[in-house]
Amino acid sequence: MLKLRTSLPLLALAVLVLAAFSFPADELELGSAAPMTDHKMQDVSGDMLSLNDLKGENGLLVIFSCNTCPWVMAWEDRYLTIGEQAKAQGIGMVAVNPNEAYRANGDGFDDMVARAEAQGYNFNYVLDVDHELADAFGATRTPHVYLFDKDMKLVYRGAIDDNGRDASAVEETYLADAMDALHEGEPVGMPSTKSIGCTIKRL
Repeated sequence: MLKLRTSLPLLALAVLVLAAFSFPADELELGSAAPMTDHKMQDVSGDMLSLNDLKGENGLLVIFSCNTCPWVMAWEDRYLTIGEQAKAQGIGMVAVNPNEAYRANGDGFDDMVARAEAQGYNFNYVLDVDHELADAFGATRTPHVYLFDKDMKLVYRGAIDDNGRDASAVEETYLADAMDALHEGEPVGMPSTKSIGCTIKRL
């Protein structure tokens, strides 16, 4: 009985500690509708934009990204090529920064504005306050990619390609292939791959 009494405070403490951390929902299933499509987020332009505002006639590409992750930096040169492809194919594109715990360490709004300008982003880059959108998607990493069709149904999720370290050594262009299939009205051949990157810095 004594052991039970002494363990109860520890159990209560553990519950409080767990409650202090935010956990994402299960990852969005293929074929699912995009969540929170009317949720407004601040773009580096200063505009407040939602996923519905950002989608193109053929769909929307959402990349959970940030300023501070080495994996994002490794893939970032390909963001611009993807942005050009998306524009040509009528697919909207947005990078979403969910790193709430790093706002004072390189992932604040002003940092995002500077990053977008320095890198010449040709797509929108929005601030995901309290990682609400990332939580709704079940996103876990940066970069983490989600491609939706014109009806905002998920057709691809995962990685950009098979080599984050060396663009010249890429053999499988997962995202580009999925976008081509979407544009041509064909099924995506490989609709899910493993995202590789830094964990999202949640509070």
